[in-house]
This record gives sequence, structure tokens and C-alpha cells, in this order.
Amino acid sequence: FQMDTTQESYLDLFPLDRIVYLTPDSENVLEDIDPNKVYVLGGLVDESIHKKLTLQRAQDQSLQTARLPIREYMVKTVNTKNYHSETLAINQVFDVLSTYYETRSWPAALKAGVSSGKGYVLPD
Repeated sequence: FQMDTTQESYLDLFPLDRIVYLTPDSENVLEDIDPNKVYVLGGLVDESIHKKLTLQRAQDQSLQTARLPIREYMVKTVNTKNYHSETLAINQVFDVLSTYYETRSWPAALKAGVSSGKGYVLPD
């Protein structure tokens, strides 16, 4: 994938109505990738997860939000820690999106990006 980097904010580069901020706390499910939209991967580099921080940031900026369809395509797996998380690292979100873009299959995309350690698996 070709990528450009800039010091400029996405808010200065794109119209607000074209930006979709991806956050696991959104109520909106990402059902398809729209090539006319710009997807911001809402992420933080931190030792702990700050619940709803990325959602709040997007709302403060008046942006559309969406989350990956993990709950819609995957099931919680039984594990010793009873751990289940829809929060993914930036590279995992990128893997999901790029695989979905290539295959147009959410199960294939989620399998590529959601590790079993998150407590979710595809149903048999």
C-alpha cells in the first residue's frame, strides 16, 4: 500500500462529511467501505484502554463514527480469563479493512485481523 504522511490534521485535509472515525465504542456498524469516504483509525498508544475516548474525540469534532462488525460476525469464546475485547491495535484494524477491501468478506477480514486472544472467534 502506498501511503503519504503529513503534519496536517485530517480535519484540514478533508471535508467533515467525508470522514468516518473508526472507534470500537460507536453504535454504528461499518457495513461496507465507501471509496468516497476517508476512514480515520482512532487509536492511542497507551498502557491502558481509555473507554470511549476515541468516540468522544470524534463527537467533539462532529464526525461520523463506525465500528468494525465484530459482534455481528464473531462469537465470544470461552476462555479462562473471561476476556473479550473489541478494541484492536491500529495494525489489526488496518489488516481487517484491507482484507475486507480485497475480499468483500467480513468473516475473512475479521479472521485476518482479530486474534484469538481478543476472546472472539468466527462461528463454525
